Amino acid sequence: MGDLYLVDRPFGENALRLAQEDAAAIVVLIQDGVYLDPRPLLDAGKTVYAVQRDVEKRGLQQRIASGVQLIDYGQLVDLIAAHKVVNFV
Repeated sequence: MGDLYLVDRPFGENALRLAQEDAAAIVVLIQDGVYLDPRPLLDAGKTVYAVQRDVEKRGLQQRIASGVQLIDYGQLVDLIAAHKVVNFV
């Protein structure tokens, strides 16, 4: 079971750096966190999700990094229930 990093923008850069050092990190970009660049994590083989509704509300459907998996709120709840949460919101 990996650590689930919930990442919003205010502390997002710090969160992404910490997640990159965590071998078991799974990252979920939420709210304004969808503006962050997850490519270093993806290049390191990390799993990165983004909440689809947050991406759509900000008009970023065409700009989200390739490899980021879009999820809905139900899937987010499932991830939270299944992992230890590290919150950067």
